[in-house]
Amino acid sequence: MQVISVYHNKGGVGKTTIAVNLAASLRKGGKKVLLIDLDSQANSTFATGLMKFLFVEDDDLRDNNVYHVLESGDYNFISDIARKSDGFNQPEIDVIPSHINLIEGQYKLNQIGASKTRLVTKLKRVEGEYDIVIIDTPPSRDIYAEIALIAADALLIPSDLKPFANQGLQIVLEFISQINEFRELIGKGELQLLGVVPSKISTNARFLKYAFPKQKDAIVSRYDLPLTESIIFERAVLSQCTSNTIPMGDLEIPEPKSVLEFSPDSQSVGEFEGLTEEILEKMGRMQ
Repeated sequence: MQVISVYHNKGGVGKTTIAVNLAASLRKGGKKVLLIDLDSQANSTFATGLMKFLFVEDDDLRDNNVYHVLESGDYNFISDIARKSDGFNQPEIDVIPSHINLIEGQYKLNQIGASKTRLVTKLKRVEGEYDIVIIDTPPSRDIYAEIALIAADALLIPSDLKPFANQGLQIVLEFISQINEFRELIGKGELQLLGVVPSKISTNARFLKYAFPKQKDAIVSRYDLPLTESIIFERAVLSQCTSNTIPMGDLEIPEPKSVLEFSPDSQSVGEFEGLTEEILEKMGRMQ
């Protein structure tokens, strides 16, 4: 089993889009996949069809989410909390959902040193059940981001390559360095970098000819980070698949789907299949 965290401290760079559709692509390729949502915004939880309720009283995630995995070493194991995605993909994937109440739980987790390694410990118990674990992370340097990077074998960094995202890469590198110090203390090797994956990239021909090559060069020359060959372009279908709904009486119920399920012949599907192949190849070399 290999664990990949999808992280950038800059929001809006396509992190969740990559996490959920990479998980879907891996699953369609025959891999046994677990997706863990460690972001209190719960975007991956929504995108995989687990937030179809419209009213607070119907919320079935409040008492059964990723926070409960982290709050104790003695109960609430992966198998207790994981649930199948709902209408998201065929085959469906297993998901550890998130919830807005992760914000409330930060203080408690910060007071307990063991909370940083509980995900590591609990993932070891399911090593025979999954091939790949994808962790969607918050765009921050809080304890949930720490937990995700401590638990991971490898890191994928989505970026739209715009100035703020690029400037944030130096902070990402400093964060990785601190995480690696902790990983050494607990006997884990350094976090392996799969690369910066260009995401939400404009398809404008002039941009791709003149600006995009300079943006990519900055990643390598200024930050000494590898770039993936795969590129995820900004396409309408990627937002449409998440905002998909179905009518139910007078209401519109969310019915999000992976892009592979929503539009199997789209260019985005080819891009994610290419990213999946590249990631599997790189992970294979790391073993």
